[in-house]
Amino acid sequence: MIDLILIGIGTGSLDHLTLGAIRAINAADLILIPEKGPDKADLADLRRTLCAEVLTNPATRLASFTLPTRDPTIPDYRQRVDQWHDAIAHIWRDTIAAHPEAQTVALLVWGDPALYDSTLRIAARLTDTSVRAIPGIMSLNALTAAHAITLNEIGAPFLVTTGRRLTDEGWPAGIDTLVVMLDGDTAFRHLAPEGITIWWGAYVGMPQQCLIAGPLTEAAPRIIAARTALRAQHGWIMDCYLLRKAG
Repeated sequence: MIDLILIGIGTGSLDHLTLGAIRAINAADLILIPEKGPDKADLADLRRTLCAEVLTNPATRLASFTLPTRDPTIPDYRQRVDQWHDAIAHIWRDTIAAHPEAQTVALLVWGDPALYDSTLRIAARLTDTSVRAIPGIMSLNALTAAHAITLNEIGAPFLVTTGRRLTDEGWPAGIDTLVVMLDGDTAFRHLAPEGITIWWGAYVGMPQQCLIAGPLTEAAPRIIAARTALRAQHGWIMDCYLLRKAG
C-alpha cells in the first residue's frame, strides 16, 4: 500500500508553505516532479527549488515525469479530460513502480488540491494507494490579499467560476461578486463593463507578480496587453481575477 500525499504549495513561495506541508515533504520517500516541456520548465524548477529550501531528509528522492497533453481530437470536453487523467494516472503508476523502495510518495500541488485542481481525481484512479491532502493557500486567497480587498461584501455571497462558463452563460443572477479562474480567453471582454470593478493578478505571490485593478472599462485593455506580454515573456501564465458590481 502506497501512501500518496498531495501537498498544496500556493504559488510555490516559501511564504505559502504551512508547517504541515514542510513536515509532509520531509516525510516522503519520493517526490514526483511533473515536466511540462521547455516552455514551462520553470514550473518544475520552482518545485525543485522549494524542495531544496525545506528538505532536510537525506533519504527523500525526486523523480521527474513528462506530463501528457490532452488529445485535441476528442470532441467532448469531459471525455477529453477523463482520457487525459487516465494517462496521467498511468504515468504516476509507472514512475512510482520504478522506485519500489518508496512507500510514501508526495506531489506538490499549485494552490490547494481542492480548488480547480484535478490531482485528487487522478489519485482516485490508483489502486493499493491511500491518499492524503495537505491544504495550501488558494489562488483566490492570494489574489485578495495581494490587492488588500475582501472576498465578499457584508453578508453577501460570492461565486467562483471559470472563464468558459462566464463566456457561455454570462453573469449569474443574484450574485454581485465573481472570482474567475482558468480563463485563457479573458472572458470579461464579453461583459457590459459599466459598473463593474476588476482586481486581476498574474503569478500572484511569485517574484514576477503583476497586479491591475480598476473599473473594467479602463482596466480591461491594460490587462489584455499585460497578459499577452507576460505570456510571451515567460511561456506560460497563471492568473485569476475578481469582478464586483457596484452596489
